[in-house]
Amino acid sequence: MDPAQLRLLRDLGDRGSVAAVAAATHVSASAVSQRLAALQARVPVPLTVKDGRRLVLTEAGEALAVAATRVEQALAEAQDAVGLFLGQEERPVRVSAFHSAGLAFFGPLLAELGTGPRVSLADADVARGQFAGLTADYDLVVAHRLAHDPVWPSRRVVVTPLLVEPLDIALPAAHPLAASPAVRPEQLRDERWISTHEGFPLAGVLAHLGALIGQAPQVDHRINEFSVAAQVVRAGAGIAVMPRTTAAPLAVDGMVLRPIVGVPLARHVDVLARPDALALTPVRTVLAALQAVAATSVEQSSRSLPG
Repeated sequence: MDPAQLRLLRDLGDRGSVAAVAAATHVSASAVSQRLAALQARVPVPLTVKDGRRLVLTEAGEALAVAATRVEQALAEAQDAVGLFLGQEERPVRVSAFHSAGLAFFGPLLAELGTGPRVSLADADVARGQFAGLTADYDLVVAHRLAHDPVWPSRRVVVTPLLVEPLDIALPAAHPLAASPAVRPEQLRDERWISTHEGFPLAGVLAHLGALIGQAPQVDHRINEFSVAAQVVRAGAGIAVMPRTTAAPLAVDGMVLRPIVGVPLARHVDVLARPDALALTPVRTVLAALQAVAATSVEQSSRSLPG
C-alpha cells in the first residue's frame, strides 16, 4: 500500500471531512477522493461510508488508519535516526495551546528550551471534541477537558498528562468574598457570571454549581479568552470560574482567585500528539520541557494561595 494514501485515510479520520483534508494538503477535494478510491480498490472491505454529506471511516477504515499511524511512526523513527546522525537542524517543533495555557506556558517554555529545539507556537482554542484533530497540524497539542468529560481518543493519539488543576472563583479584589481564603457554594447565590461559550470545556461548570446552589446562574457575558474575562471581573461586572494554575498570572491588578469549599471542581490539561510526531527527538525534548514548565507552574500557584 502507498504510505501517502494511508496518510490521507488517517487525515480523514482526524480532520473529519474530505474538504478539510484537501485544504490541509493543498490539493483538490476530487484529488483526495481519487486517492482514497485507489486505496479502497486494494482493500476488500469498505473503508469509508457516507454520513449525510460527510465521508467518515468505517470500523475497517479506522483499523487501517491505526495501522497507518504505525507506518508513519516507523518512517519518522528512520527520519529521526538520519537527522541525528547528520546533525542537521530540522523544522521547528509545532506546538499549539488553548489561550490560558499559552499565556501560562509559552514564555517559560521558551526560557526552558534555551538553545534547544526551535519551536513554532500557536494558540488554538477549540471545542473539546476538536482538540485531537489538531494533531494533524501540530506536533504537540495542549488540550483541556473536565474530569467528567470523555477521555481523548487513544487509538491514534498519545496522551501525556501535564497537570490536573482545580477550578477557582475569580473575584474583583473589592468583592466582599475576596477577603476570605475560600468561598462556599451558597455564598455565590445571586451573583452575575462570566462564562465561556457553549461547547467549550468550562461551559458546563456553572450548571453544576447552579445545581449545588439551587439556583441557575445568571450569565451576563460569554468570553472564552480568560485575559479578557479578567478585565471584566476587575471592572466589577461579574465573577467567573477560572483554572488555578494557568490563570494564576491574571490574578493581579484587582482580581483574585479563591477556591470553592467542598466542591472538587478540576480540569485535566494534557498534551496530545501523534505517535509519529513523538518518534522525533526534538518533539520529545519539547514535550519534556512542557512537563517541567507545568510542574513549576503548579508549585508556584500552590504557594500563591491565601492561607
